[in-house]
Amino acid sequence: MTLARLAALHGVATEYAPSEGVIVQVPDATVVAVLGVLGVDASTPEAVAASLEAVLRGERERLLPPTLVRWQDGPVHPPGPAEGLPPGTRLRVTTESGEVLESADWEGLPLGVHELDALAPDGRAGRSTLIVAPARVPRPRERAFGLLVQLYSVLSARSWGMGDLGDLRELAAWAGRTHGAGFVQVNPLHAAVPGAPTDPSPYRPSSRRFPDPVHLRIEDIPEYGFLAPEYRDELESVLADATELRERVLRKGALIDRDAVWEVKRRALELVRTVELGPGRRAEYRDFLARRGRALEDHATYCALAERHGHHWRSWPEELRDPRSAAQAVRADDELAARVDFHCRLAWLTDRQLAAAGEAARAAGMAVGIVHDLAVGVHPDGSDAWAQQDAFAAGMSVGAPPDAFNARGQDWGLPPWRPDTLAASGYAPYRGLLKELLRHAGALRIDHVMGLFRLWWVPEGREPTEGTYVRYDSEAMLAVLVLEAHRAGAVVIGEDLGTVEPGVRERLARCGVLGTSVLWFERDWAGDGRPLSPEEWRTDCVATATTHDLPSTAARLSGDHVALRHRLGLLTGDLERERGRDAAEVREWLGCLERLGLLPEGPGEEEAEIRAVHRFLLRTPATMVGVWLPDTVGDRRPQNLPGTWDQYPNWRLPLAGPDGQPLALEELAASPRLHRLLSVFGSRTAPPDARAV
Repeated sequence: MTLARLAALHGVATEYAPSEGVIVQVPDATVVAVLGVLGVDASTPEAVAASLEAVLRGERERLLPPTLVRWQDGPVHPPGPAEGLPPGTRLRVTTESGEVLESADWEGLPLGVHELDALAPDGRAGRSTLIVAPARVPRPRERAFGLLVQLYSVLSARSWGMGDLGDLRELAAWAGRTHGAGFVQVNPLHAAVPGAPTDPSPYRPSSRRFPDPVHLRIEDIPEYGFLAPEYRDELESVLADATELRERVLRKGALIDRDAVWEVKRRALELVRTVELGPGRRAEYRDFLARRGRALEDHATYCALAERHGHHWRSWPEELRDPRSAAQAVRADDELAARVDFHCRLAWLTDRQLAAAGEAARAAGMAVGIVHDLAVGVHPDGSDAWAQQDAFAAGMSVGAPPDAFNARGQDWGLPPWRPDTLAASGYAPYRGLLKELLRHAGALRIDHVMGLFRLWWVPEGREPTEGTYVRYDSEAMLAVLVLEAHRAGAVVIGEDLGTVEPGVRERLARCGVLGTSVLWFERDWAGDGRPLSPEEWRTDCVATATTHDLPSTAARLSGDHVALRHRLGLLTGDLERERGRDAAEVREWLGCLERLGLLPEGPGEEEAEIRAVHRFLLRTPATMVGVWLPDTVGDRRPQNLPGTWDQYPNWRLPLAGPDGQPLALEELAASPRLHRLLSVFGSRTAPPDARAV
């Protein structure tokens, strides 16, 4: 019981409920390991007792918690005796703009991240970060439909082997102007871990704060057009290699090779670097460096050191494992300093092209614009893990507990943030991350949004079944998210599929965070399991037919996804039984579509059935409706097949038609099949009572 009490005081679970009425005890060894990472000794009964006494004593003596939250629509009175402050305690707020306010001015607190000082009559002093947040994040100005896109998969005739930010700009402008789309949602564009082969998954990045320059459209860099004549032969060689990469993917059946694309682009960028910036461009670059500050310097330093020593920073020379001593080493090494500047410039160039894509979406009349994606974590060998070592729980990995879909649980290989360090810093790493991602976003999708409340921690060397939940201060995490989204004027979408503890979806909805609702999962699970009728769907969501981790709609309707899993040895049951169960589910949904009059052609024609699925989504009250881009052309292949590594080409497939032949962006835009599907949405998405189907 003493260990359980100590764990509870640090947000560490000693038991969890995988399903209603089932309680699983967490191994004591797991609890001890997690507490140890948080700086709490629980190795012996005596250590547990001493640690418990220390934390209780600290709570008694502490005037203020590290971080406090005040919601704009909540109580505005200052903390007082009800919150543990002695009577007569003097309070003073220093706002983020430097204004000093006494407690009498508490009602006039502006939105922002402020500093709260307390002085008790007995002489004790305390300081806390005070987050004052609006009640809700912004909402779309109108109901919108849009495209869900894995950017690397959408190549144009100008791409260098994978989709880039120039393609995103073109896609957004075309979708908005031609079809009235309100948004384009892309996969995470975070910086990948350097070196080859790199992890192709966009959900295991090196840094979530900075984008990956592999997405650059080289020809759109202003300095590209001013290369000196002596570099022309080398440039021709680069362009020839870029053309070959594109043709291999679009015409010869090759997979997308991110490493090869980056090598060609890196050669081009080294040439572009020889062109001096003009006075205006140089001033803009210097402003970018000043605004990004130490965070960018650390990221660029990591990239430069990884070029020299490899990306496994724990094996670097000892003096380079610490970012501050590494910065000193850079200042003493001209060659290294030049590489740091190179990587800073790449971040700036990528930032400018991200801005251009966002501007193109707004100019096309999109109600939301570009929806960027925030991965749940970072690679343990990456830039963020190196630069923010004290913020991450070393020796722990984020994952998921056992459930009905995976009896062994999951280990994602991502180090979690330490909740205690976040709170002590006033959530500075989290705030900085959100500020960067929201700079050019009309909306932000948060992968595994339940992580704002709790995450499943797996100690290194243990199975996922031996993990436990660690709780975060969800009010502080939400307050920071709502505040930064408010400042950016951005919508927020939470990926809330899977196991969600009670109350989470409701709390997110109160903050205006949209959920994610996928057709095949929307059933009356508390009743007879029937498909929910459109009016039973929630309003605060993005409604979709599928996601990047699920079969395309064509594969689902045809049963191809069952055959694929069978070929790869992923089926847990008999093939014929699985096929029968899957076919019955499809028949049930098609019957629902027919009864609603959404399938006038009748079942049996795949393209018509896909249109009917999207008519159904439009019948729901969902705030946003997302169309998986491969569904527009009948692509049968998933972009990612969970549970596979080298058995399936995850994250490396170009967009293709039903026959598997890749389609360039230009062919996509001209596709009659795509136009027939998007015509379901008309030029705008009217309210359900005024919409024709």
